[in-house]
Amino acid sequence: MPTHHDDLETRPADAREADLMSRLPELVAHAQRAGGFWAEHLAGVDPAQVTSRAALARLPVLRKHELLQRQQASRAAGGDPFGGLATIGWRGLLHARGARRVYQSPGPIYEPEGEAPDYWRSARALTAAGFEAGDLIHNAFSYHLTPGAWIMEAGAHAIGCTVFPGGVGNTEQQLAAILDLRPVGYCGTPSFLRILVDKAEAAGVALPIRKALVSGEAFPPSLRDWLAQRGITAYQAYATADAGLIAYETQAREGLVLDEGVLLEIVRPGTGDPVPDGEVGEVVVTVFNPAYPLIRFGTGDLSAVLPGACPTGRTNTRIRGWLGRADQTTKIKGMFVHPSQVAEVLRRHPQALRARLVVSGRMADDRMTLRVETTLTDDHALRQTLAHTLREVTKLRGDVELVAPGSLPNDGKVIEDARSYD
Repeated sequence: MPTHHDDLETRPADAREADLMSRLPELVAHAQRAGGFWAEHLAGVDPAQVTSRAALARLPVLRKHELLQRQQASRAAGGDPFGGLATIGWRGLLHARGARRVYQSPGPIYEPEGEAPDYWRSARALTAAGFEAGDLIHNAFSYHLTPGAWIMEAGAHAIGCTVFPGGVGNTEQQLAAILDLRPVGYCGTPSFLRILVDKAEAAGVALPIRKALVSGEAFPPSLRDWLAQRGITAYQAYATADAGLIAYETQAREGLVLDEGVLLEIVRPGTGDPVPDGEVGEVVVTVFNPAYPLIRFGTGDLSAVLPGACPTGRTNTRIRGWLGRADQTTKIKGMFVHPSQVAEVLRRHPQALRARLVVSGRMADDRMTLRVETTLTDDHALRQTLAHTLREVTKLRGDVELVAPGSLPNDGKVIEDARSYD
């Protein structure tokens, strides 16, 4: 079994960083040249100056809801269904060729598939999970509308595997095919793998599957261990339909290793400001995909950077995995309050280091308290000015509590809904 997918995984970290920074200017220039959305979104940006993380952090973040709105507006006007984000398409679009397939994700959001082999770069995750050339894989991701199954199939073919396109549903028929063909590998959600194992055990037979790459939902250690007790070694991949593979688990079981084709930032929810390593924030990725360039794309997922390198010899950045969603927009007294508004309060008061808006009370009796980390915990004037700013920004009254630095939980939450709905 190969130890690593290629030499990129074990190169010195500073060499990887230099390579990523050297590729940034061309990615930005390529996106601008394509016209459409990126020409507007990056108007006035000099690509030659985007050669550092600090320069990258000055570019705007594109969040998923904005991508959806852009596509919807473009389609409503009879234009490009990709909203001008892709540099490929088919006859009659902004770009007349280059798309091999097009997919629809919930929203709906449309994503193109380009002609590059292993377009979503999933082969790296499959290799880390122990898959190798010659394996037969039962692929239980959906082949209908969405790209999930195709993401895994492209990577499987890249490393020389054979794929059975099981798709979703038809559990009895899929189980019969597994018992007939005896695949050694499985790709799909962890919950469906458990269903297959349970049904096989109920029938008095054992699945031939011995390795699995799962994604699409949470994969708790309890389920990982339950599968291991039945002879199935399963690892998880973190991927999205927009960005492809972002990070993947290794045999070390210590977080997820970042893919080589992705530049990662962890930013404070509601902003584009990178947080220190170890602090939980929103996953923002820049993907070096010429067909569908994504520059500072906010996934809406929360995670944090882990210190050190993976014990498997992979030197890329590690993250803790999926820690929740960054979109914590909450309705308070009939008005929506957004994480970006909490960030705006902080921006106006440099003495405030971190903040968490806690909403408490019962239905129709909402109470709002802004808990603020600061070294000036006894500063009554600061408390009053923060309360004034909070009201100005949110149009709602709220209390302010000053707490010592490090007092707030490191969980990425900017707005905490602690109300009782009994």
